[in-house]
Amino acid sequence: MKTTKDTLRVVGIILLCLFVLVVGVPLLLAAAGVTLSIFGFVTSLAVGLIKLAVVLAIVYLVLVGLRAVLR
Repeated sequence: MKTTKDTLRVVGIILLCLFVLVVGVPLLLAAAGVTLSIFGFVTSLAVGLIKLAVVLAIVYLVLVGLRAVLR
């Protein structure tokens, strides 16, 4: 069981690093004014994913709030 927890922790850290590289680096480059064709696409994809995450978070909070009020 401990091996599984350690393995999942390592996989989670690797996925977090990949997310930071794919999303964070293009955003930093765009903020610095460096735009390449592939980074432009990845940046727009990252911004779209962030917008989607915000919308999902708002919808979730509204649903949880309604559930709490109705109880």
